[in-house]
Amino acid sequence: MTKEEALNRLRTIEGHIRGVTRMVEEEAYCIDILHQTLAVQRAIDKLNQDVLEGHLQTCVTKALQGQNDQDRERVIRELLDVFAASAKR
Repeated sequence: MTKEEALNRLRTIEGHIRGVTRMVEEEAYCIDILHQTLAVQRAIDKLNQDVLEGHLQTCVTKALQGQNDQDRERVIRELLDVFAASAKR
């Protein structure tokens, strides 16, 4: 995912959030709000997936193939921390 693709996706998510805000302000039907917030969550999940994929293909691969043991340990720890935080959700 390129920087521009990530920014476009974030702008789309931001627009959806503004839409949900309007729905709450206008006291839209609760289920309709829930459908929209779930769509936002799916969009954020997709962004996270794409960012993680890019990280694995670049930063992690470079660190694992490198000679620096500390870099290898750092990227592995970072990934474990991200997955641990994700499990708490």
